[in-house]
Amino acid sequence: MDEIVKEEIEGNVEIIIYGIINSIILSLMALGFTLVYSIARVPNFAHGALYITTGYITWILLNKLTGFPYPLAIAIAICVTAVIGALIYRFILIRVRGMEISEIIATYAIGLAILEGLRWGGLRGGTFTLPPFISGSVQLFGVSVDYQRLLIVGIGIVTFACLYLFTHFNRVGLALRGIAQDERAAMMLGIDSDMTAIVSLAIGSGLAGFAAILLLPLGNIIVEVGYNVLIFAIAVCVIGGLGSWGGTILASFIIGFAQILTEAFLSTHYQMVVALFAIIITLLIKPSGIFGKQKELEERV
Repeated sequence: MDEIVKEEIEGNVEIIIYGIINSIILSLMALGFTLVYSIARVPNFAHGALYITTGYITWILLNKLTGFPYPLAIAIAICVTAVIGALIYRFILIRVRGMEISEIIATYAIGLAILEGLRWGGLRGGTFTLPPFISGSVQLFGVSVDYQRLLIVGIGIVTFACLYLFTHFNRVGLALRGIAQDERAAMMLGIDSDMTAIVSLAIGSGLAGFAAILLLPLGNIIVEVGYNVLIFAIAVCVIGGLGSWGGTILASFIIGFAQILTEAFLSTHYQMVVALFAIIITLLIKPSGIFGKQKELEERV
């Protein structure tokens, strides 16, 4: 009987630990998507493509250039991704801004072109991997957890804190918040709407790349991951409420724990089903999301 109780306790601890880790992972995946929408009101459907692009650029620098420093490869890849995000707005989205359907079509088409272009260029199979920052694992309350996942949790928490400080105590961050809260009032104060949108696309794309650098060492760099990341990011943002930071984090924990419970009692194959099912339930019960400010159906009719 004691052995059974011990196994149950260990199983519960494992669910809690990996639930927290999975929730932080989902938060990092969705962070860039949330930032772009909350500031520029642009749904960046190229988010997953930029995520994979960062990992692939890093892989090329590490494997095609002998002895290339890992930290420098990471910095270059994230910077390139941020520049791509800024260019997407400067030359494409600026022409369709405010036309919501056109924004979705444009960003999704760009993402599709990038991902399928990478596939056509040779990004196939499971041979493309990034090394973990720290190898090995440690026992936490009897549960084995690798150092890379612990690093993800630590860096994720620091990233959220730094982003909060940036948007509340930095001049550029305050300008971004001003545009997000009231675009017309911010423009009257001299804040350039298009420039803040370019900055938000650059930062959001950089955050997508930063998440890729942290998370891709846990698996392979494949095109399908780009599509999955986009779906998870959309699921988190829809459930939490588009543009809501608090909603994004809360939704990440809801989906994160739901996926771990599904994996523990059913199968890992149902993780995507959980995310899609959560989107459907949210749209049926509360279309604006948990903390969303979109108008509900009864307010629009």
